[in-house]
Amino acid sequence: MDAAEDEKLLYSQRPEWADVLPLEQYENITPLAPIFYTDEYKDATNYFRGIVRSGEMTPRVLELTEDIIRLNPGHYSAWQYRYKTLMALKCSLDEELKLMDELAIKHLKTYQVWHHRRLLVQQTRNPGPELEFIANSLQSDMKNYHTWSYRQWILAYFNDDELWSHELDFVESMLEIDVRNNSAWHHRFFVAFQSGVRNGDQDREAVVRRELAFVKERIAVAPNNASAWNYLRGILDHDKIPYSELQAFVTPYSLPQPPFGTPPEVVDLENPLPSKEAQLPCVAAIEFMADIYEAAGDVDLMRAAEIWRSLAHEHDTIRRRYWEYRIKEALRAKSTSDD
Repeated sequence: MDAAEDEKLLYSQRPEWADVLPLEQYENITPLAPIFYTDEYKDATNYFRGIVRSGEMTPRVLELTEDIIRLNPGHYSAWQYRYKTLMALKCSLDEELKLMDELAIKHLKTYQVWHHRRLLVQQTRNPGPELEFIANSLQSDMKNYHTWSYRQWILAYFNDDELWSHELDFVESMLEIDVRNNSAWHHRFFVAFQSGVRNGDQDREAVVRRELAFVKERIAVAPNNASAWNYLRGILDHDKIPYSELQAFVTPYSLPQPPFGTPPEVVDLENPLPSKEAQLPCVAAIEFMADIYEAAGDVDLMRAAEIWRSLAHEHDTIRRRYWEYRIKEALRAKSTSDD
């Protein structure tokens, strides 16, 4: 019997597995909602339960678990037992990573693939190639949560200056491809504000100025980009900077038309104006202005309510009930303060 024919056989038909007693999955006598597994999958998992019961950890277990994982990449028990078997046999983890290179691309959204890879890299202690692998993986799905999460883990777990050294450049390159990539914006915030202080970033005020300049430039290019506005708010909230300090920048984006018919005599480099192609007014900017007035309180609270009313009935009608709730709460707060 040749190898190709043998590969098509069920485990129950292979003489080299005759010594294993398969263990069927217990599903009660009359299961309410039985799962219709394929014969191939049911056969493989029956033998898997058999070897787990006996505690066997041999090369053929790696063959079995790979088959199960290819049939069902979310089978976390197969992943766990495979890892334990790799450790017991002292296998080459570099070879295992090559297999993971293939499976991760095929199953980007399966977290077990990434968790297994994390366990392997903890053992190899060689994170260098991982950043390039992640960058290549992101070409298939640039916003995939598991891929970005794994990249953050690599950076934080090994915390090596060389790994961090080009990270901002990498994020910028991803945003050049898609400025609305929320995952990339989130990663930039992680690098700049949530992962400690990197070499060259000891001056935190300079970091804030750099990041504010970066996000303002991206908003100017694509004003109706919620990711960039969230990043802007994140910087201000992180450093407890009042929103009112950004009023000069935000105001032009909240108006129906740019505040210029001809080029301005003085160009404010710190507050870039919307591009001529911008679709204005920008909902995020209008909301930002309302938040400025709400924070000021007193008379300005009514100005905030008027802005929310414009959002509810003109600019952002899909969230009308939300804006009406904001108005209601503002009026209640105003009434309480007047009393």
